[in-house]
Amino acid sequence: MSFAKKVLSIGILSTFGVAASASAQSAINGAGASFPAPFYQRAFAGAAAKGIKVNYQSVGSGAGVRQFVAGSVDFGATDEPIKASEAAKVKRGVVQFPAVGGTIAIAYNKADCNGLKLSQKQAVDIFLGKIKTWDELKCGKGRITVAHRSDGSGTTFAFTNSLSAFSSEWKSKVGEGKSVKWPVGVGGKGNEGVAGVIGNTPGAIGYVNQSYVKGKIKAAALQNKAGQYVMPTLAGGAAALNNITLDGNLAGEDPNPAGAKSYPISTLTWILAYKTGNGSKAGQIRAAMIYLLGQAQNQADDLGYVPLKGDILKKAKAAVAQIGA
Repeated sequence: MSFAKKVLSIGILSTFGVAASASAQSAINGAGASFPAPFYQRAFAGAAAKGIKVNYQSVGSGAGVRQFVAGSVDFGATDEPIKASEAAKVKRGVVQFPAVGGTIAIAYNKADCNGLKLSQKQAVDIFLGKIKTWDELKCGKGRITVAHRSDGSGTTFAFTNSLSAFSSEWKSKVGEGKSVKWPVGVGGKGNEGVAGVIGNTPGAIGYVNQSYVKGKIKAAALQNKAGQYVMPTLAGGAAALNNITLDGNLAGEDPNPAGAKSYPISTLTWILAYKTGNGSKAGQIRAAMIYLLGQAQNQADDLGYVPLKGDILKKAKAAVAQIGA
């Protein structure tokens, strides 16, 4: 069963400075990005016996932001920072902070293609539909099936933002956003859906968080701004994220970072919480988020993510303190 088709309901029972009281039995409800869903599942489950129960729905960044703005969840999750126009609708105030980093892999399923290396131009041309066969990539034979997101997605925003940075043609013809008009391809809902399309379709290629690269699905090495071909690993992601400077709302991006070791499609993913109106859940929400930014970061690499460190982590932890009753 995919993450997108189930609610990630994780009960966490112990202290964390919060007694298992009646108020601790109230579930914290969150919804949003599928990109970090495996990390969130492990993080909330790993905070064993903390007196907190978290229900997280992996529904995509677009739906997560809509539910957050509507006030139907206790927190939202998005791979694209909330827009000022959206934040203005939230009367309770917005606390936004990065929760973990990650790389977006150009992933493929082609048994006779090993060690695929793509230039930035080749990556763009595949998703423009200009490169149609594996023969053109000199990596096996047969037609290419492009897979992309069908839902509003922060992963799509980050991916298309990088393609726009790689190519003026992509920027003018398609552009960047949570949803774009794809020139070619088959849609899948969530990172899970795209991974499903790729895994079930020999000859397919698409984009997913690195954590979904497994089994038949392999990741291509992608040319970076320095001209080097880099895999979407912890090292490549960390080198790229070190180039991101956060603004006053803890938002920040670099769609084609400098550095010989940087993987070019690397991004942060954000939690959206409320400054006020949290009532008796305020302490539980803060505790869950502190755990997410604490011990859980040690598990990020094992799951295919890039843990937060240094100034970014310090600022994220400071933001959690703004979550009030």
